[in-house]
Amino acid sequence: MSDRLYSVEQVADLLGLHVRTVRSYVRDGKLPAARIGKQYRIAHDDLEAFTGLPLATPPPAAAIDQADVSCIVEIDAVDRTTADRITTLLTATAATRGPGGRALRVETGYDPGRSRLKVIVLGGLADTARLLDYMDGVLSS
Repeated sequence: MSDRLYSVEQVADLLGLHVRTVRSYVRDGKLPAARIGKQYRIAHDDLEAFTGLPLATPPPAAAIDQADVSCIVEIDAVDRTTADRITTLLTATAATRGPGGRALRVETGYDPGRSRLKVIVLGGLADTARLLDYMDGVLSS
């Protein structure tokens, strides 16, 4: 016996139905469900009985991978050569992602009047941390 519980949205995805249709089945008593707070949960066994077919148990949900970072780094007192070097490093780093990494976007702008490089980074947590670590290494040397 499986103790796997599904949300109404997950059942709708599994069966290719609209969420309202699944809620209607639950309210009409056609699909047994437990109410937890304001949401329904449907047991795996009840879902199999409802469909009349064995359902493959989906793998457990992966860790949250939808977290993104957006940051702005301003580097003062940097000459044009160093700014170009940092820009090249960041562009190359953004093009090579870590395992399971998502797209990493880097924008840079150099203000020669203030000798300031502005770096805007948008991406996943791990890749952004790696990029900032590389930037720190270049600036510390």
